[in-house]
Amino acid sequence: MIVPMKKVSLVVMDKNREESLEKLRKIGVVHPEKKDISSDVLSKLLEQKTRVESALNILQPYGKNVKAPAENVGNPNPVKQILDYADEQKGLIEQLTQLLKERSRIEEWGNFNPHDISYLAEKANLNIFLYKIPRMDFDGLPEIRFIPLSADKENIRIIVFDQPLPEKEPFAIGQYSLKEIDSLLDDIRRKKAEVEGRLALLAHDKALVEKELKTILSEVEFEVTRAGMDVLDDVPSDSAVAWITGYVPTEDLETLKKEAAENEWALVADDPGPEDNVPTKLRNNRLVNLLNPLTGFLDVLPGYREVDISGWFLLFFTLFFGMIFSDAAYGALFIIIALICILRNLKKGVHPGFKLLLLLGCSNFIWGVLTCTWFGLSVEQIPLVLQQISLPQISNVTASESAYGEGIVRQNMMTFCFTLALLHLSMGHIIVITRTRNLQILAHLGAIAMLIGMYGVILSLIASNEFRQIPFHMRSVYILGGGFLLNFIFASYEGSIGKSIIASLKDIISVILGVANVFSDIMSYLRLWAVGLAGSAISSIVVTMAGPMLGHFIFFIFGVVLLVSGHGLNLVLNTLSVLVHGVRLNTLEFSGRVGLTWAGYAYKPFSTHEISR
Repeated sequence: MIVPMKKVSLVVMDKNREESLEKLRKIGVVHPEKKDISSDVLSKLLEQKTRVESALNILQPYGKNVKAPAENVGNPNPVKQILDYADEQKGLIEQLTQLLKERSRIEEWGNFNPHDISYLAEKANLNIFLYKIPRMDFDGLPEIRFIPLSADKENIRIIVFDQPLPEKEPFAIGQYSLKEIDSLLDDIRRKKAEVEGRLALLAHDKALVEKELKTILSEVEFEVTRAGMDVLDDVPSDSAVAWITGYVPTEDLETLKKEAAENEWALVADDPGPEDNVPTKLRNNRLVNLLNPLTGFLDVLPGYREVDISGWFLLFFTLFFGMIFSDAAYGALFIIIALICILRNLKKGVHPGFKLLLLLGCSNFIWGVLTCTWFGLSVEQIPLVLQQISLPQISNVTASESAYGEGIVRQNMMTFCFTLALLHLSMGHIIVITRTRNLQILAHLGAIAMLIGMYGVILSLIASNEFRQIPFHMRSVYILGGGFLLNFIFASYEGSIGKSIIASLKDIISVILGVANVFSDIMSYLRLWAVGLAGSAISSIVVTMAGPMLGHFIFFIFGVVLLVSGHGLNLVLNTLSVLVHGVRLNTLEFSGRVGLTWAGYAYKPFSTHEISR
């Protein structure tokens, strides 16, 4: 559920502004209204924040964090040292790159010494030029004094004395010979290794750097709140007041009132207006909270005035996950991984992501058992007991028996997907109906009727085949038409049926296209079966290719590598499919029926609690 909020304004004496904010932060219930803030203090803090974050990013490749002592006397400023070493490392890398480029350029000329050439030119009072001449152009050179140096299939390299060759670009003699460059490269690599060693040692101070970042983030939050307060300053300084506006959960308002009374703050609280951008705070039971890692990763949150569908999202997403992965062996693997992670973290607290993985793994395992899908193995390779516990109506065992059985399973899977679409989309309208207090309820009843009518039409046109005929009933068309009529009349109802009809007539194209949208929305749920089928096909191909290798000692390792890499790739593809398809059906098709735009932002109170990065 979405926690109700109150909009509050808190007035304090301007001379006590910092002190009052410190007390307010200890309460930790007010979410300040967002404002565009700029100040010299804030600019300096943001600059420090950037430096500390850069230092943490630099330390990232240097192993896991090692806990540092509470006070680091020997290294009072690790951030500066880290950034200095990083700058030195960057400079060394640039030198290394330039020298490697120069070495590649002069390598074909051999190990000549540029200093010797300069010395010879000075003592003999000669101009000396190096040229790389294509073989086809060599015979056409004018009469010149030159010494050939080396040649390959395409070019001849020569030293030319006195005059440069016309229309030929001489080779630029560098500063170093190959031997000198190799010596410089060795020296730079040694220095680079020393710098990286120092950075690796500074990784022990990572905890201190993270602590410094949290402190800076806290200071940034405080300064943003302080600078964002409005001030009435056209009065004597001793009488100037400042005030902060924000949002407080209704349940925490009494706490704020008590603190305001104790500190002689003026407090005004009221319900948020329609123009207010109110933050969203969700409160659900432990089961529904398992969805938080997913919605946090996707960064989606319902708006304050929207409806929280977390419970339905979790229910259907869990089912979608099982259908898309569609393999009991994969599900068992997820369950094992989740249980290991949960058991290892029992003492310090289990992350909700591990619990979510356990739930999704169970869904995947159950669906794989029902369809008798195990690592892409053929039915003949699966033990009889696993075949017997599958569900015949959708099992691969039934599909493998005959063409008739395959057709029945295919038809049952399509019917199940269409039925799932009907239930899922209808539930969206039912949620809206429970929150609607006018005749727009009839529009949503009409939308449900359109779904039911289109469901009947699709079953008879799409799911019906030579293995089982589903008759076409005109009643489905009548239900579809009746639902369309109700939706047409009441979709824009706001107290007047006539105005609602006129509004629908003005948008008649979109209203008519809405029927096609009903068809496409129901059909889109076929993707759950289709993607699961594709994943099973990939598993089967991997097993078929690796199977013969596993029977030969020489190729056994290659077979194992193929199995691991093939199934690993399939797991990655299925994960992407879940994010693309399983999430989409909830955040677009279903949310569209509910009228949910996911336009919310999280409630984050001004508090002394640790701030996450």
